[in-house]
This record gives sequence, structure tokens and C-alpha cells, in this order.
Amino acid sequence: MTGGSYARQNVTLTSSTGGSGVSNDADILFTDMPACTVVGIEIYDSAGSPIRLWHGPLTASKTVGAGDEFKLAASDVDLSIG
Repeated sequence: MTGGSYARQNVTLTSSTGGSGVSNDADILFTDMPACTVVGIEIYDSAGSPIRLWHGPLTASKTVGAGDEFKLAASDVDLSIG
């Protein structure tokens, strides 16, 4: 994201169809966003000193206004290696 800050959200993952990776099993909702352009996502572990596990760009960037919501619908985030 460029242009502001946000609150991290918890996400749970489930095996994707075909068994080649995982995807989010519920909506991921960011509320009360700053005016910004979301260009990608990052996945961190939940330890005291978070470690980035995965990152990638969105298919298309998304511009949101101040106070808007940004949502990644269930199964929209697909993670795989290879």
C-alpha cells in the first residue's frame, strides 16, 4: 500500500481446489482506511517479532478513499510455491 497506514488483519488459510496451494477461507476486511492505493499484500507470522512469509502484487491496484473499506473476498488470495 502506498499513501498511509492500516491495521493488520488475521487470516486463516485452507487448501485450495486442486491441492496446489492455500487460499483465505473468509473475507479479509480492512476498515477505516486512509486515502491510499493498495498495490499488494504481505503475509506475516503471528510471533512477537513478525517474519514476512509471503508477499505479492494485486492483479490490479485499488485506490480507496479516506474512511473506506478494502476487502479481499474469501478464496481471492491464493498462495502457492513454484
